[in-house]
Amino acid sequence: MNKLIKLYHTLKYLKPKQFKYRAYYMLRNKIRKLTKYTPPTLVAPQSKALKLTEYPTFYIYNNLYKNGKFTFIGITHEFKDSIDWNYNSYGKLWNYNLTYFDFLQQEDISKEDGLKLIQDFINYPEPIRGKKMPFPISLRNINFIKFLSKNSIQNREIDSFIFNQYYILMDNLEYHILGNHLLENGFSLLFGAYYFEDKKLYAKAFEILTEELEEQILDDGAHFELSPMYHQIMLFRVLDCINLVKNSQWRNQELLPLLTQKAELMLGWLKTITYENGDIPLFNDSAKGIAPTTKELFNYAKILALKPKQITLLNSGYRKVKNENYECVIDVGDIGPDYIPGHAHSDTFNFELYVHGQPVIVDTGISTYETNEQRTLERSTSSHNTVEIDGENQSDVWGGFRVARRAKVIELNEKNNYIRAVHDGYKHKALFHQREWSFFNKKIKIVDTIKGDKSNSCIGYLHFHPNIDVKVKNNSIIIPLLIISFKDINKLSMYRYNYSNNFNLKKTSNVVIIFFKKKMSMEIKIQ
Repeated sequence: MNKLIKLYHTLKYLKPKQFKYRAYYMLRNKIRKLTKYTPPTLVAPQSKALKLTEYPTFYIYNNLYKNGKFTFIGITHEFKDSIDWNYNSYGKLWNYNLTYFDFLQQEDISKEDGLKLIQDFINYPEPIRGKKMPFPISLRNINFIKFLSKNSIQNREIDSFIFNQYYILMDNLEYHILGNHLLENGFSLLFGAYYFEDKKLYAKAFEILTEELEEQILDDGAHFELSPMYHQIMLFRVLDCINLVKNSQWRNQELLPLLTQKAELMLGWLKTITYENGDIPLFNDSAKGIAPTTKELFNYAKILALKPKQITLLNSGYRKVKNENYECVIDVGDIGPDYIPGHAHSDTFNFELYVHGQPVIVDTGISTYETNEQRTLERSTSSHNTVEIDGENQSDVWGGFRVARRAKVIELNEKNNYIRAVHDGYKHKALFHQREWSFFNKKIKIVDTIKGDKSNSCIGYLHFHPNIDVKVKNNSIIIPLLIISFKDINKLSMYRYNYSNNFNLKKTSNVVIIFFKKKMSMEIKIQ
């Protein structure tokens, strides 16, 4: 019964469109399998090399392929004789990255090597899992088109493959998922439309981008899935599309105003949320080494003559307090869009603290997308700097990318240097968690109150960066940069945890666990 209840609380938030397309694709694919359907082979029109304004290659692209070795999500592998495009020993995400072909954007990849890799993939004798999947098609086709255009390659075999892949994509657009997946479909279709000057591809790209950018980019400029890493990825795609449209007169640059408006909003949000040292908060599914950095994106935007819009953090739910002593980013919003919370964590009222430019209290990060215990742990309340009651998550994260019951922020009161918020993640226990922040020049006060009649087991968590030496003494935490003192608590305990600021890379560090009943007060004094 619990599984059925969990499934109900997961599915009830989906849009009708998602149900419709899930059912449609499932039924259609069964019929096609029975009838042994094969997609028609279309004749590709003559391609036109895209003229793109050059920009420095992003650091992440220069470390993916070298001397026959591929490196993705922190794992390097060398194929001895031939490339196994279905290689799955390191999980699905590693294999997907292999088929995305991001390595074609490396500065040092030769025309000959790139062409050889493309042709090896196209002519691989066995079915490739990622060959007909819409998300890999979307990313791969952009990389193919960029590489061919940059190297002035016109190859009918490759063009035919790309064109037919686009019509497979058109037949399998990710309306059943929505979110960043559908947006990636739209970005890629725009590249295909310009490369082949195909009106049908353009019409669908225009439809997706105009609808989804309006919905997915919030008023304060954040991407609505509320992952700073995915925000960087989506911003990069928008910048690429501006580059594409600006350098062509086809379709009269009609998408340029929308793309420019959204890019400058997104730049504004990213500028606001990024720490002075260039780091992003590792909130929700975020890691280093996956997306272009904030600095790289701003360099790209400058080349395209774009400027960040001045924004105030609002409906993303993130807030940032910054002075000469510290930077503190807190989360007082809902976990993300109800119908696609796959990259969300159970982390309401989580926060990070940088002191004098150094990370001190941090999010634990992510190391995997595999559906396993580690993924569940990294999304759990206990892996964030917030409060857990009776050992239960605030939001019921499960299955790798699913959320059932979820916390909602039901009260938010903001004044100068003061924030108070309440969430209902434990309303099934008739309990509500209130957290108050008071910010001073060299001090932060945080007060947690559990509202309700019951007396429950409450635990607060503070995760420290691996570079920080932590000592617990009586009711205080002492580190070189600050002292944290507590009131109204039962005890403090310190344990080790795995800090993961990148996929498959872990460092052990210290987490302090605070045991209390109804109320806890902490005071962070900057040294």
